[in-house]
Amino acid sequence: MSLPTIIQGGMGVGISGWRLARAVASRGQLGMVSGTALDTLLVRRLNDGDAGGHYRRALAAFPIPEFASEILDRFFRPAGRGGEPYTPVKMYSMKLERERERLLALANFAEVFLAKEGHDGSVGVNLLTKIQLPNLPCWQA
Repeated sequence: MSLPTIIQGGMGVGISGWRLARAVASRGQLGMVSGTALDTLLVRRLNDGDAGGHYRRALAAFPIPEFASEILDRFFRPAGRGGEPYTPVKMYSMKLERERERLLALANFAEVFLAKEGHDGSVGVNLLTKIQLPNLPCWQA
């Protein structure tokens, strides 16, 4: 594999998602997913009904199925929110809550899984070093 001539940098929450990273990586370049707030984005996408079933497909491939089942049971709304507020997730604290840790691992896995689907190109995750607490579970992706 040759080094990429283009590195598509992370452009922020929900901008550098799996679709853009997949398009770049499938052309032999380095596609980057923004890792910022992926746990919150996953909850919102599941609350909104997961149009196209992409996240449910990715979560079905997660190597610890009970983690995925727990998160889907809590956050997936098949018909979407229907104007209701998003399901809240506990704020970060010095002790990372189990649910938040699982959300982080699952969300990063899902974004990378979807970005790598259908090609063998390289995909990376841009984790902001300013946000230290949530980064450890993201490395499992």
